[in-house]
Amino acid sequence: MKNNLSYLAALTAAALLSSLPAARAQTPDTVFLEELTWTEVRDAIQSGTTTIILPTAGTEQNGPHMVLGKHKFIINHTSEKIARRLGKTLVAPVMTYVPEGDLDPPSSHMRFPGTITLPNEHFMKVLEYATRSFRSHGFTDIVLIGDSGPNQPGMNEVSESLNQEWAGEKVRVHFVPEYYSENGFREWLQAQGETPEAIGRHAGITDTAQLMVAAPQHVRDGKRKPGGGFEGSGVIGDPTRASEAYGRKGIELKVEVVVRRVRELIGDQQTSR
Repeated sequence: MKNNLSYLAALTAAALLSSLPAARAQTPDTVFLEELTWTEVRDAIQSGTTTIILPTAGTEQNGPHMVLGKHKFIINHTSEKIARRLGKTLVAPVMTYVPEGDLDPPSSHMRFPGTITLPNEHFMKVLEYATRSFRSHGFTDIVLIGDSGPNQPGMNEVSESLNQEWAGEKVRVHFVPEYYSENGFREWLQAQGETPEAIGRHAGITDTAQLMVAAPQHVRDGKRKPGGGFEGSGVIGDPTRASEAYGRKGIELKVEVVVRRVRELIGDQQTSR
């Protein structure tokens, strides 16, 4: 009996081991470019996945209660939702080096340890060459969205410049400023009774609520205080008013506006091609 059990156990283990290579061989259910092999990307493009989202996000101070990578975690979360809803869309690695202020003397977020800045012209050049890379591989619709403010003008300028250069081609760059500035989240919060002062302009309700959904492990709940709890905290607003319910609404508004706008832009472009 003991020998029979040992034999059965050995057969089971062998069967499990033999199945592992086959499992590894499957293309993963992912929209993230960096999680695919080059042959998987090639095959996806040949099968019609010709839209790619290029997200940008600053590495900056977010008060004592949120990590420096807040924007990256939020936009990674929203980009995946946007890509899946659009279909036939991939997401490029997030650009986390963006303009955040001057170095000498330090200005804006550069006054806080951990923030990383890049002069706008260099940010634009990296963005440009990432976009040129996607064009060379066969992507025809390149979507630029940014989760922080200082990168918006650079994305707009790059998209306009490349679209002018590629006017005779089917490749288009679609900058969607609505993701950041016209998604309706602040207005919705005010409709719930939140004041502009509580909503704030940095690390207040909007940012905190979204991170509580996208990556809750990166919110230090014990350090959420109005105005950050002390002068010079980097917080403008009241993060104690943030909630997961608010965050889910904010993320959904961002996703909805980008999906709608991208479909409009691609549709308009296809009509003119």
